[in-house]
Amino acid sequence: MADQKIFAGPRLRRLRNARSLTQTAMAEGLGISPSYLNLIERNQRPLTVQLILKLASVYKVDPHELQGETKGSIAALREAFSDPLLAGELPGDQELIDLAETAPNASAAMVKLFRAYREQAERLSDLNQLLAKEGRATALSGARLPADEVHEVFERRPNHFASLEEEAEAFTSVLEPGDDLSGALKAWLRREHGIVVRVLPVATMPNWRRRYDRHSQRLFLSERLSPFDQLREVAMEASLMRMSVAIAGEVQALKLGTDEARRLARFELGRYAAHALMMPYQAFHAAAVRARYDIDVLRSRFGVSFEQAANRLTMLQRQGASGVPFFMLELDNAGNRFRKAGSQGYPQSRFGGGCPKLPIHAAFSQPGQILVEAVEMPDGAEFLCIARTLEGPQGAFSERPRRTALLLGCDIGFRDEIVYGGALPVGAAGKSGQGSATPVGPACRLCERVGCLARAEPPVTRPLGLDEMVTGLSAFDFQG
Repeated sequence: MADQKIFAGPRLRRLRNARSLTQTAMAEGLGISPSYLNLIERNQRPLTVQLILKLASVYKVDPHELQGETKGSIAALREAFSDPLLAGELPGDQELIDLAETAPNASAAMVKLFRAYREQAERLSDLNQLLAKEGRATALSGARLPADEVHEVFERRPNHFASLEEEAEAFTSVLEPGDDLSGALKAWLRREHGIVVRVLPVATMPNWRRRYDRHSQRLFLSERLSPFDQLREVAMEASLMRMSVAIAGEVQALKLGTDEARRLARFELGRYAAHALMMPYQAFHAAAVRARYDIDVLRSRFGVSFEQAANRLTMLQRQGASGVPFFMLELDNAGNRFRKAGSQGYPQSRFGGGCPKLPIHAAFSQPGQILVEAVEMPDGAEFLCIARTLEGPQGAFSERPRRTALLLGCDIGFRDEIVYGGALPVGAAGKSGQGSATPVGPACRLCERVGCLARAEPPVTRPLGLDEMVTGLSAFDFQG
């Protein structure tokens, strides 16, 4: 213990200043010279265990104050520098350590300032949504990562790209896949581009889903992927080659701000084109109507996964041959959003998707089961929601599987056209049956439902309740 050394000069100087002591006065109390104390405060000498004990005895200092929370400070600083406004200025780990150690007050102030800035940005975003809902569009915006920009652009527009649907149909006529689309795509890649597809074991390709080696002209796929996901990867690669002009045109039409955003959009459009190849529009639309949008029937008929069939349902908006206007949301069990998509643009102002009472969150407690529920928004709008968990790439025995949940929804008025509508109770009053719809909101910060047990944040439109004599059911009471 006598050999343990701690460099905590800035913290010692902060403690000394807080007690209005000079270096000479503190050095006398510790039994050391002022020059030695000066070296300690400049981190040129260690603060030994003996000195820590002396500080605790003479000045009643908590030893934990001297050890500090450098790791927590560094993590908070790293979070601040990862913001889009500062992303180009991200320092290295050593520079963050130096900042946290030598200027703890300044680094703490910077973290407070960043959190206040982020809170204000969130409130501006909430206000923007409220104004947009009332038909008063605003130009409120903040710095965004390229991925955020792409998400927002895709969510605002219908999930239908007519030019890619036409290209996919033309490509299908060239492939003539019959019942073996995978074989037809691999043969086309070999014939037209000299590309050979290979599935590699996890040990050989541990960190990638797909990798294209330009030198050897080989497309490698991970064995972690299901056969459905392997097919989509091959279809994406072929689509990005065959439909490059059409995809580039759609990317340009999105009017994105950066090259990175355009690259991400190209990838998303490649996924869209792959789905159009795997589930041709006319055949899929006809089958969906006949099966009353039963996703399990469609996935079996077209040899795709539940997620792929559900995703394709949001794309059926061809003029003159449209389907039920579904929208889709995918989350993980921590609430992180992966995708939002809607056939008419994701209904952000009406549905939102941020309510903890939605069945997508309950789906994690019943993996693989389809949950059907009617939900009612504060304005009276009702939606039919279908939720189910999705399994990610296969892992080894020692790895925790990746699991997300998918919510597919539509206006309750379409319930009679959908097989899942039969799972809802029927009542004499109301759209979905008397008392059968779960009351939800767009998100806690935008929802004014009183006494909600699931509320996680107070609404931005109401002041918090401060009556000490009354406590409501919600953890965040607010004034009406």
